[in-house]
Amino acid sequence: MKAAVYLGKEQLPVQEVAEPKLEDGEVLLSIDSCSVCGTDLRTYRHGDAKIVPPRILGHEFCGLVVESRAPDANVKVGDRVVMYIVLVSQADRYVEMGRENLTSHRTTMSYHHDGAFAPFMKVPALAVRQGNLFKVTRHDIPSDHLSVAEPLGCCMNAHSRLRVGLKDTVAVIGAGPIGIMHATLARLQGAQKVIVLDNNPRRLEMARAFDIDAAVLVQPDGAHRAEVAELTSGFGPDVCIVAVSAAAAQNDALEMAAKAGRINFFAGLPKSSPTATLNVNTIHYKELEISGSYSEKKSDFQAAFALINSGRFPADKIVTHTLPLARIEEAFTLMESGEALKVCIHSQQ
Repeated sequence: MKAAVYLGKEQLPVQEVAEPKLEDGEVLLSIDSCSVCGTDLRTYRHGDAKIVPPRILGHEFCGLVVESRAPDANVKVGDRVVMYIVLVSQADRYVEMGRENLTSHRTTMSYHHDGAFAPFMKVPALAVRQGNLFKVTRHDIPSDHLSVAEPLGCCMNAHSRLRVGLKDTVAVIGAGPIGIMHATLARLQGAQKVIVLDNNPRRLEMARAFDIDAAVLVQPDGAHRAEVAELTSGFGPDVCIVAVSAAAAQNDALEMAAKAGRINFFAGLPKSSPTATLNVNTIHYKELEISGSYSEKKSDFQAAFALINSGRFPADKIVTHTLPLARIEEAFTLMESGEALKVCIHSQQ
């Protein structure tokens, strides 16, 4: 079969590989759709020390069970499924707290196990035993839309600490697919005003198609901060979410946030330059709450899957492009230019 195989920085050839062979406890999926993640883009452009090549990438997917050697599994041949991609090999304090995303005893699909940029993908026995496969019961939701459950779950993880409610104004810095998901979740939780910021006018134009109140262009001179202040009657947003990997955006969040505001650094900085200079006096005098966000818990994935199934999440507008596997590298260009939000890869074509 043909698969997109990561060999190193800017090396993701579509090449012939052996079809997966199942061992006891494993399940084989025929992949309907696999979305391209910002992590895939970062891995392609900059490499990733956690991934040992060769590795088939792709971790946001929906597929069909076509073979099973797991008689006790919660899914069977013929079921369409999505997957929580974190595998936990043993319990520790974080697993016991229900925060398995933080355990050091975790492996992840497409990092440590071959992923879904291929016609077929093998689900490890550990993931099957842990109930990481979720059966899709609605036939009217396209697989492209269901593939969004994984990144949406990561956004859910951040929102579990932000306590967005009916009294809040929320600002999201970054109008990529993750930023749009955060803005959408904020509105669904009742935020009275949602503002999206980006330095790419094309992305802001796409953001206006969603349920937001304002799209603000980030300016080198910082004029966007004054615009956000004006939009919030001088107080600033109650919640700021940084969904772009830039230290300047982190500083913007500190400066723009209202007193007693909540800030989430959803996007990390590049590992080559992970240190930012922040005015921590702003945190002190404004009594800001700052949280980080990494990956997702199974409960976050379940909530994201349920939200997509409810029909209230606009996955149809998040997925803007589809490509066959042979053209996967075009997805990165579409994402970087701001022309696309989510690009779905169809490996069966």
